[in-house]
Amino acid sequence: MKDTTTLSMNPLVNYLKKSPKEFTKADIMKYVEENEIRMINFHYVAGDGRMKTLGFVLHSYEYLDQILSNGERVDGSNIFPAFIHAGSSDLYVIPRFSTAFLNPFAEIPTVSFLCSYYNKDGQPLENSPEYILRKACKAFNDVTGLHFQAMGELEYYVIGDAENLYTIPDQRGYHESAPFTKFETFRAECMYQIAKAGGLIKYGHSEVGNFTQDGKIFEQNEIEFLVTDVQEAANQLVLAKWIIRNLAYQYGLDVTFSPKITAGKAGSGLHIHTCIVDGNGKNQYVTKGKLNSIAKTAIAGYMTCAGSLTAFGNTNPTSYFRLVPHQEAPTSVCWGDRNRSVLVRVPLGWTHKNDIVADLNPLEKAVKKDRSQKQTVEFRCPDGSADIYLLLAGLVCAARHGFEMEGALDFAEKTYVDVDIHRPENKQLVESLAQLPASCWESADELSAHRAIFEKHGVFNSEMIDDIVKQLKSFKDQKIRKEIEKKPEIMTQMVEEYFYCG
Repeated sequence: MKDTTTLSMNPLVNYLKKSPKEFTKADIMKYVEENEIRMINFHYVAGDGRMKTLGFVLHSYEYLDQILSNGERVDGSNIFPAFIHAGSSDLYVIPRFSTAFLNPFAEIPTVSFLCSYYNKDGQPLENSPEYILRKACKAFNDVTGLHFQAMGELEYYVIGDAENLYTIPDQRGYHESAPFTKFETFRAECMYQIAKAGGLIKYGHSEVGNFTQDGKIFEQNEIEFLVTDVQEAANQLVLAKWIIRNLAYQYGLDVTFSPKITAGKAGSGLHIHTCIVDGNGKNQYVTKGKLNSIAKTAIAGYMTCAGSLTAFGNTNPTSYFRLVPHQEAPTSVCWGDRNRSVLVRVPLGWTHKNDIVADLNPLEKAVKKDRSQKQTVEFRCPDGSADIYLLLAGLVCAARHGFEMEGALDFAEKTYVDVDIHRPENKQLVESLAQLPASCWESADELSAHRAIFEKHGVFNSEMIDDIVKQLKSFKDQKIRKEIEKKPEIMTQMVEEYFYCG
């Protein structure tokens, strides 16, 4: 049998000759001992959506065993200040062995892990975003007998000193190449380091957005991942953001995942592609080359929950500077095939029967092969402010709701469009469609209206929903779009405040 680990860039995979899902404590200890690892780092995502770090210096084999066997204590009131208080704040952080990677930024050889939170009773922390995603996946499987997969398109701006050589027109950076783009080498290094940490990258490219301002060049980039188990997809996205920021710091560059950094320029999204598979991993979205009822049922769930999903995926006021017409972002609740003006897009999925590679390359023999396994459904409104675990948990809940609601296929049919909804002649169509929230305040209202969907099966508890609603309402941004029309400087101030969100 062919070794499937030989092309992996993860040093632990290459050394142990097994996939990360098969890593055990003994494997980690073997790698540490035989590769002169001197430190262990625990990483975990806090309430602000960013990674935190706890470092251990190794002084004995027994101490290594203790760290990996027991985890460690942390102050939960500083990790999750919204719902953990100082009077009873201790939490355990426990390493997930499958996430082990060689830290690319540590001068001292260090193995790092992503961790999960446990409470004083040794139970998973009920309101931990990572655990909420685990619960969402279990509920989805219990209801449907199927499994949820996902991947993300991670968009961000790289910022460095402007040059007058090989310039390109403003907002014309899509898939441009060096020397017209300036940060291609940086993006390639990011992809390489993410892959070494276990990220399954599909590709990377420059995006539409580019402009110069105050002697700086702002270039938008994207790194897209491969579809995988939704929990693994979340791990990869949080790791990728951490790696990109660290590497930018080393390069003397700045990076932002902020949804919108200036008016009239492309904002950065975090599009999520979803897929539903059976127990053997077979894609369930396509039958005989066409999108089937399973896919449309999930889409009906996304359509129903669209407004409330912004509570997890669009979490600060700058999110709603991006969700405006004609800015490469959705505003209306609808879906369509290959249509970038809609909220949910069904991208090209290799559902044709032709071997187009053989057609173009005459030395290749045409092969009849089912390539429809690549079909996904893309949810386009989230952005870099998202709590990635909660966003993906919300999407899993929404898809599950599609299978639990009445008239799902009829609802999917009613919300399908096959035109560019931003064109003037389609104004009447737009007016007939529900619209995404225009502020965090409206997002909170949507979540309150649909909270039963997310609380069902015990996925989100009521305390968590209350906390999210309270946080969104605290921005008091219900009139934000009218306010920035009168005072544009408000947008500048907010961009600065949330520049490093997520």
